Amino acid sequence: MNGAILAVNAGSSSIKLSIYNLRGANNDLALCCRGGVDAIGQNARLTFYGADGKRLIDRPLADGTMLESALMAALQWVDGLLPDQSILAAGHRVVHGGDMFDAPVLICRAVMRDLRRLVPLAPSHQPHNLAAVGTLARMHPKLPQVACFDTAFHQSQVALERNYALPWPLSASGVRRYGFHGLSYEYIASVLPDYAGKTLAERRVVVAHLGHGASMCAMRGLRSVATTMGFTALDGLPMGRRCGALDPGVVLYLMRECGLEAAEIEDLLYHKSGLFGISGISDDMRVLLASDKAPAAEAVDMFCYRIGRELGSLAAALGGLDVLVFTGGIGEHAAPVRAKVCRHARWLGVRIDGDANNDGCAKLTAGHGVPAVFVIPTDEDLIIARHTLAAVRGGAAAKRAARDVHDLAH
Repeated sequence: MNGAILAVNAGSSSIKLSIYNLRGANNDLALCCRGGVDAIGQNARLTFYGADGKRLIDRPLADGTMLESALMAALQWVDGLLPDQSILAAGHRVVHGGDMFDAPVLICRAVMRDLRRLVPLAPSHQPHNLAAVGTLARMHPKLPQVACFDTAFHQSQVALERNYALPWPLSASGVRRYGFHGLSYEYIASVLPDYAGKTLAERRVVVAHLGHGASMCAMRGLRSVATTMGFTALDGLPMGRRCGALDPGVVLYLMRECGLEAAEIEDLLYHKSGLFGISGISDDMRVLLASDKAPAAEAVDMFCYRIGRELGSLAAALGGLDVLVFTGGIGEHAAPVRAKVCRHARWLGVRIDGDANNDGCAKLTAGHGVPAVFVIPTDEDLIIARHTLAAVRGGAAAKRAARDVHDLAH
């Protein structure tokens, strides 16, 4: 095969793209560049960086640029970057696959219909994911597209873990724990043996994906056993602007006593809570760590405390802890957060080398201590590209699916 694979992550205000070239007889994926458009609908800006981190382009787009025109501008730039290569296929991060999809799938009309039915389960994410599919189908009618799901990795969990204590008909209708950030956890599972060795990697592992969105996942045998997010990506840890786990009675109180409507409650829980809500300063961990204001410290402390508490819960689900992994923007770069979390976890035997932590080393435990603690950069785009390449190797089936979804886009 000759060409490139496109990985797409479309959100409400940004669209992120990574382009991978195929190299060698084995069609290995090599990052060519990554970037996209931020601040869509406001001061949209097109930015791309090469595999070496060098900025390739950084320019504003027209006022009022929306998703379709932003994606078009990004792809036109990519086409100019790769004049002698064609994009073979595009893979999309799709937040919700429900119970229907436990693996990546070529997108066709039937798949799109199913994915649209799942919009109520992820109203803040799914519509934007699917809008990018339609836009790309109109721009490149013959291009195969693949959906890669954030929920799929957690399909290995048993019913006891996934079900709520609700009447059975509700569980049967889909009101259950799904879990998210699965593409990140899948990547960590794929590389953890390189860091910890195969034997240790397959034991009792907890991965903390800490970023603007944050969650944790317990793994055994490199498969998901339990995770902190549930029915939606609102559950679990406090995040940049999301509240995390909340007594459902709070929602009833906000409706009955405060007179809030559903849309107002949704805005409060998704956009005005978390680190931003606690501090009243910022949803950016870097800003909070640099601040000398008490509310900033309180937000950081609550974030770390809740991670420590969830770690105890996940360790209980595993029957102990052998490996702890930090990943995501905060997990990879905020040494003070890692230090606080590990202090909370001393009762589990967690000990780290302070210098290794401050220096950003991959392994934070000294010697061969267990639990072993690692910092591993995640790469969701590479997982998407791998799945996309595997899907389009089917050839004729990929072309039929491309024609099918193009018809639907129109």
